[in-house]
Amino acid sequence: MIADLAPLPADALRAELLAPNGPFTALDVLTRTGSTNTDLADAARNGAPDRTVLIAEEQTAGRGRNTRPWTSPARAGIHVSVLLRPAGVPMPRLGWLMMLGGVVVQRVVSRLCAVEAVVKWPNDLLIGPDRAKCCGVLAEAVVGQDGPAVVLGIGLNVHQRADELPVGPGGLPPTSLAMQGSACLERDRILVELLRELDSAERLWREHGGDPVRSGLIDRYRQVCGTLGQQVRVELPGSDGRNRFLHGVAEDIDADGRLVVRAADGSAQPVSAGDVVHLRPATQPE
Repeated sequence: MIADLAPLPADALRAELLAPNGPFTALDVLTRTGSTNTDLADAARNGAPDRTVLIAEEQTAGRGRNTRPWTSPARAGIHVSVLLRPAGVPMPRLGWLMMLGGVVVQRVVSRLCAVEAVVKWPNDLLIGPDRAKCCGVLAEAVVGQDGPAVVLGIGLNVHQRADELPVGPGGLPPTSLAMQGSACLERDRILVELLRELDSAERLWREHGGDPVRSGLIDRYRQVCGTLGQQVRVELPGSDGRNRFLHGVAEDIDADGRLVVRAADGSAQPVSAGDVVHLRPATQPE
């Protein structure tokens, strides 16, 4: 990592993104914290308003899916959480916000950074010819006195070196925008594009009551999902505490956001939770 990376310009970000010039209601930049998602979830329970944004230069206790911990070097990446209060959206549809976040990140990285990018179901961004992990998205529901809310967190690797990045589940290789020769490494510029794209996409989804079909979200997700068409191995949690494995071809995303896998016996198996590994052609099922 470069030692003298510039800090994010908090005042400039507020001037561009907060009302009346922008669509957000509050924005803070922390020098260091455990987890922006945890901090913002606490704020949500205490009545923080819709479209509150929290950014950290460094995280020491970040969380991924299944509560996996991860840390990030100071000023090397983008660590941002957004509080959303989508009034009128039924609770079962709130889970689509994590997938919406994946679509948003894929759009911005592809367009602004000129890097090949796809989404690995449900929430990882894979970039470059080797499809290494560059970003994770996590949505967490929060229930407080002001009703349900969702904290949507995005962690994007920008300047990290290979030795600063942990290998993900299933041996998924990590990477950063710098390692892939990104056309843009300006964290403030990427942040502004991410947040503006998120605002636009979430408003459209919210206007349609969170319906992934009528809002077009499910079609946009299918278009950028690099898992579809792949031979996959899915590690599924068992009721007895022992995991089991499903092998097959990832065929579709259904209206509930589940990955539909065509198993070896020809059956279509919808998967709502599990670790997915993309199998290379030479890989044999375990």
